[in-house]
Amino acid sequence: MMPSNNQLNGDRWSVRKLAVVLYPFTAAAVAINLFLLSLMWQAIGLSALSPVQSILYAVPLGVPATYLVARWVRGLMDEADG
Repeated sequence: MMPSNNQLNGDRWSVRKLAVVLYPFTAAAVAINLFLLSLMWQAIGLSALSPVQSILYAVPLGVPATYLVARWVRGLMDEADG
């Protein structure tokens, strides 16, 4: 099978480049999940996070989550090319 044009030119997206593009979406998903989790932990007596607190906590927590998502997407792209 012939290599694709992207493989010939070396236009392969790295995990780092994918992570930069995917960070806003992943961090937003982390913020939503944190907020909803904090609503559920009210059942055991803890206080809920405000939406702003959830966003602030999601900024640093989004970094490792984004790295994992970027690795997963890179694997899917490699599988699709193969």
